[in-house]
Amino acid sequence: MQVWNQKIDYCQYLIATQNNYTLTNIAEHSEWSHDRINRYLLEEKLTPAMLWENAKSQIVMSEQGYIIFDDTVLDKSHSHKIELSQRLYSGRQKRVIRGIGLVTI
Repeated sequence: MQVWNQKIDYCQYLIATQNNYTLTNIAEHSEWSHDRINRYLLEEKLTPAMLWENAKSQIVMSEQGYIIFDDTVLDKSHSHKIELSQRLYSGRQKRVIRGIGLVTI
């Protein structure tokens, strides 16, 4: 049985993908099933420090360059069965809504 280095593979996926962060998308582009990835994400704690540790060697420092982080809440008020949705504060709506938190780098 082949060992899946989950932390590295998942961090690389988050770094490389441009707009589709779904479990089905990563399953379509890897040899791992949607269910296996889902079980991993439910059991494992991934932190921003882990992502940074994986990405920092790929950053080219420059006085003319910037890394910009932007966070947003994707409104999923009518999507009660989406696993990733939860109650989050939306600065746009100035209240707590059901949504998915997203950080873009």
